[in-house]
Amino acid sequence: MVGSLSVNKLGLKVAQKLIDNPDYYNVKIVEGPLGSTIIDAGIEAKGGLEAGLLVAEATMGGLGKVTLKVASFGDLELPTVYVSTDHPVIACMASQYAGWRISAGKYFAMGSGPARALALKPKKLFKEIGYQDTADEALIVLETEKYPPEEAVKLIADTANVKPSNVTIIVTPTQSLAGSVQISARIVETGIHKLHTVGFHLDRFVAGAGFAPVAPPHPDPTVAMGRTNDMILYGGVATYYVNAEDSEITEVLKKAPSSASRDYGKPFYEAFKEAGFDFYKIDPNLFAPAKYVVYNVKTGNTFSAGYINVDVLKRSISYSPI
Repeated sequence: MVGSLSVNKLGLKVAQKLIDNPDYYNVKIVEGPLGSTIIDAGIEAKGGLEAGLLVAEATMGGLGKVTLKVASFGDLELPTVYVSTDHPVIACMASQYAGWRISAGKYFAMGSGPARALALKPKKLFKEIGYQDTADEALIVLETEKYPPEEAVKLIADTANVKPSNVTIIVTPTQSLAGSVQISARIVETGIHKLHTVGFHLDRFVAGAGFAPVAPPHPDPTVAMGRTNDMILYGGVATYYVNAEDSEITEVLKKAPSSASRDYGKPFYEAFKEAGFDFYKIDPNLFAPAKYVVYNVKTGNTFSAGYINVDVLKRSISYSPI
């Protein structure tokens, strides 16, 4: 099914705000290989909170809203992103989900964003969603510390079936402020992905909203990666409106929160280090929101599972009250 809403066209409208106001958003607009456009939100550019919010909305294909407020986690106050979408499956799973491995020569980055809906990456997921974009322009977001080389741009363009000059690439390193914001803004997507993994059908989702604290950046990219994960695993709350049987909801919610994982209970960096920095030794069930709240529009009943773990959040960001 071709989507009547184009995540690439809508996402590029959001990205255009960064292109039109680079000084305000502390981003750098670079002409990339083969005439592509690179929006640097944290490599050579400073980036920031506002840039991160727009990157997050662009990554959702313009089908979601992301705002920033300060929230309390026990006696700790943290900037926190609030995400909402009335198109949760398309915005999150067909766009925001980092489901495209960009590998070209020695260059590697995980690709997320609207271009996936042109390239159909991964195909099995898009077959289940039943959505495909047909835009002649592609927008992709790469969580990387390096600008993509010509081979990577050509790969993206060829797979998405667009001209290289019609490819726009947003780059945000994990350890940048914009990177921290856009990762925390994946709270709704992360929750849908985990529910889907444990057996909940994507066609049951009606709308989604959630919040997650923003990790203070750390100069070490591996530590920064751990912190950004912790914000969702220990501080993120995902809420959904669904249309399903109550029994379907209760069955998956038992397995859904991060606390259902055998690796739950310590900052991600510590668990990663103990695993010899081998992702494949980390329990994949860990990658989920700290808490779920699900509203069933079919029955009017509300369900929840999981909890926010303030102690681990504090350990993760090296919190020292004075």
